[in-house]
Amino acid sequence: MNVPPHADSAGKLILRLTLGGTMLLHGWSKVIGYPESMAGMGKMLAAHGLPAFVAYGAFVGEVLAPLLVILGLFTRTGAALMAVNMVFAIWLAHAKDVFTLNEHGGWGIELQAFYLFVAIAICFLGSGRFAVKPS
Repeated sequence: MNVPPHADSAGKLILRLTLGGTMLLHGWSKVIGYPESMAGMGKMLAAHGLPAFVAYGAFVGEVLAPLLVILGLFTRTGAALMAVNMVFAIWLAHAKDVFTLNEHGGWGIELQAFYLFVAIAICFLGSGRFAVKPS
């Protein structure tokens, strides 16, 4: 099969834009819902024995990290931050859904799993050529 020379980098760009763009929308909702969004997350963290200020990590994992991934600037670091963010999100808000199916027969955490595993994949793949700082 004859593959165009930049196909790998184009695929990595599509992954970066998809993950970063969709995650950034989640972060944006927290930004425009501030401070209520942080108060709600702070209560959830407190219920798990963590300090409320850890909720601000959502801004890092859902705003800063996606911007890094979209731009291709410190891509692996940004993707790792998003993966950690998703581990916390699954643990804090979706743990009860890990072993369930939704009303359509899909995995109860399929969206969260998508974010987590694509972020992990980008950690391994890097940014590709189409990035501010290619890796």
